[in-house]
Amino acid sequence: MKTIAVLGSTGSIGTQTLEVAREQKDIRIAALAAGRNIKILEEQIREFHPRMAAVWDEAAAEKLKISVRDMDVKIVSGMEGLLEISTLPEVEILVTAIVGMIGIRPTIAAIQAGKHIALANKETLVTAGHIIMPLAKKCGVQILPVDSEHSAIFQSLNGENPARIAKLLITASGGPFRGRTREELAGVRVEDALKHPNWSMGQKITIDSATLVNKGLEVMEARWLFGVDLDQIQVVVQPQSVIHSMVEFTDGAVIAQLGTPDMKLPIQYALFYPDRRFLGGARLDFARLAKITFEEPDTDVFLGLPLAYRAAREGGSMPTVFNAANERAVSKFLRREIGFTDIYKIITECMDAHQTRQNPSVEEILETEQETYELIESRW
Repeated sequence: MKTIAVLGSTGSIGTQTLEVAREQKDIRIAALAAGRNIKILEEQIREFHPRMAAVWDEAAAEKLKISVRDMDVKIVSGMEGLLEISTLPEVEILVTAIVGMIGIRPTIAAIQAGKHIALANKETLVTAGHIIMPLAKKCGVQILPVDSEHSAIFQSLNGENPARIAKLLITASGGPFRGRTREELAGVRVEDALKHPNWSMGQKITIDSATLVNKGLEVMEARWLFGVDLDQIQVVVQPQSVIHSMVEFTDGAVIAQLGTPDMKLPIQYALFYPDRRFLGGARLDFARLAKITFEEPDTDVFLGLPLAYRAAREGGSMPTVFNAANERAVSKFLRREIGFTDIYKIITECMDAHQTRQNPSVEEILETEQETYELIESRW
């Protein structure tokens, strides 16, 4: 029996994690955490009977307490609630499916408490990889990637010597606007950007996929997860989303992980690693698969990727600026306050204005995030 806690249980990754738990039968849910969606959280509490649940919004937490007063569950709130859940003694694996830099402190607390991390929170490594990875090594904790691309690399490296990596090849679908010009991007609507051709994801990550910011975040994550240089990471557009990523080794061999676009596969692999369990669903039919094609990403149009490489090369606090600026810009786009290409403008302006801090502490990372938000609100 695996005992886990899920941060972000009402989001896309969180709900699919609970689907895996529902199907596998031998996963115990000790704790759940959500932002403010107490309707879905209450349903999850009644089904999985966790002993603790957290809601970020304190007022929502008070409402939830009333709704589940007939249940034997402790309701907590805010950062203190997340930290309490992340360090529960019985939890073996913490699934970090929460969105945003609020995931950093709970992840650090969980690592210090000896919990393995099933990582789906990009911001943790993008902004604090220099803190997280050495700490995990010191504490003997595994960071198990849930993101499909990083899981594919992780699987492709199974049994291989990491010192023999020549290149990581991270695949991208190209998003809904692949092949469009800058001028065509300027007029796209929110509804258009949310129509991902292959994957079903939350709104924020779907927009990030459309801008290729998501792929830039994955590059920064991969650098920390697999201990490679930026120049060893290449993004390749693979529109069919059949190859989830690849590793090229020093002898020229390339090992890839293929499958249907189903996030439950990497989630389940992280939870049961190194075991492989049966997973229902569609299978690749190579007899019917007409072709697998590849393209270079258009970095002249989709500026999310080159901006991410710039932030990663600068290092220090600059990836935090890139991430925070994008987060706030995407939020504004979803509220129809700015246009699609304004996301790139906001990220660029924030990066241009920032004085990089090298080796920032958690406090400095969070200060940089707030400074970036304040700059955006003063200009946009």
